[in-house]
Amino acid sequence: MPRRTILLALTMLLATPRLLAQGEHADIHTFLDQWHCAATEARADAFFGSMSENSIYIGTDATERWTKTEFIKFAGPYFDLGRAWEFIPYDRDVHVTADGRYVWFSELLTTWMGVCRGSGMLHKTKAGWKIEQYHLSVTVPNALIKDFISLVQKSTLQRKQ
Repeated sequence: MPRRTILLALTMLLATPRLLAQGEHADIHTFLDQWHCAATEARADAFFGSMSENSIYIGTDATERWTKTEFIKFAGPYFDLGRAWEFIPYDRDVHVTADGRYVWFSELLTTWMGVCRGSGMLHKTKAGWKIEQYHLSVTVPNALIKDFISLVQKSTLQRKQ
């Protein structure tokens, strides 16, 4: 077999993701659960320390796309008050690269906003897992989407006036 074919096959093997069962790679699930717990308990060092220096946090509002520094500035006061937020994860779907260095995931969350979806990417560093990106979104049932769109449009019009 030509060397080029072997290299291509090896590259594809290393890049092929695989779905992780809930019990598999418990360290990933534990890391994410502890990150959410740090917010619930307003432990800023643990929460923000779980994010890489270049991480991005995307919130539910269209204006909410923060670097780690910007997110600390926004969310820090909530942690200082001793009550950040409580997001309880369930139904997490985790995928990992074959080399085990990168993970992407989505999860449903019980929150004060109702059911939300979080998704993100983790990178395994010498210091352990770090969040590279997290995206929080509010879920809207399809049966309510027209009413939701109308409400958002009405709100946008009011802001422009």
